[in-house]
Amino acid sequence: MPRSDLADDARRVMSADKAAVSRALNVVEDRRPESHARVADLLAALKDAPKAQGGHRVGLTGPPGVGKSTLTSALARALRQRGRTVGVVAVDPSSVRSGGSLLGDRARMSFDPTDAGLFVRSLATAGEVGGLAYAANSAVRVLAAAYDVVVVETTGVGQSEIDIVHVADTVTLVIQPGSGDVLQFLKAGIMEIPDILVVNKADHEELAKRAVADLRGALRTAQAAGASSAADSGWETPIVATSATKGTGIDALIDNLDAHRKHIEATLDDRRRSGEVQWALELFRRKHGEHGISALGGISKLRGRAEQDLDGGQTPLRLCEQLSREYLATLGKR
Repeated sequence: MPRSDLADDARRVMSADKAAVSRALNVVEDRRPESHARVADLLAALKDAPKAQGGHRVGLTGPPGVGKSTLTSALARALRQRGRTVGVVAVDPSSVRSGGSLLGDRARMSFDPTDAGLFVRSLATAGEVGGLAYAANSAVRVLAAAYDVVVVETTGVGQSEIDIVHVADTVTLVIQPGSGDVLQFLKAGIMEIPDILVVNKADHEELAKRAVADLRGALRTAQAAGASSAADSGWETPIVATSATKGTGIDALIDNLDAHRKHIEATLDDRRRSGEVQWALELFRRKHGEHGISALGGISKLRGRAEQDLDGGQTPLRLCEQLSREYLATLGKR
């Protein structure tokens, strides 16, 4: 895509032109090395979009089978009823053998394809760990420039699948009654990440009550251990019972999402910058491994460098490219 066309598409993305949004997402999903510069140019053009600055990025995570896709669908429809435009990124796991992906999350969602204020995109993990696809960060930034709310549905959670905290303003962890997941989350440290907890499939009242009680106990345990980042910020993590299939509890979920977005208003820029720092360093790590990090002075030095450069207006992809050039230069000196 020529740069003039890219600039025009960036303007169209900011006006929520669906065709332009789709083309922009095609650009950021292109993993070929020759495409990296175009991706960086595109994201730089979208960085200061009004919606990107003032919108809300919501992460929806939880184990497979808890109804994340159905909940995402119900949440998006309810947000549209409130007059907000919505972009959805649904991340699907890829086959460990073929690398292919069914992209079934989108198939499980029910949306009006003629709705100009709603856009849904599925991404395949392509073998990436962390619950997100390689292009997820870039895709979120494209959608954030076009829509009021961006919902990111991850593949699921486990001990390492917490990358969502680096993408979302508000992280929502979803469980289902009677699953026994709470103990596993405590073991894995997952209770450190959510800003909101959701008990979905809460049709069975007694099981739902027990799950809410278990979550409250898990929150107390996490707070006592100093592992609850939400508590450190003065935010009391709410627990919301929902039935995505029946549409119950969705309004309460949106109200809590709005309350959290308002709560973090003063620290939102710092929260997003921290995510960009982590993204830049992770991109560099994926390209050059631990040796690359060591060659440039170690993770602490690189983090300080990233914070300084991003504060100076650099973008994560451009920073990664600069760090790559510096690393390759060190190899040439040997």
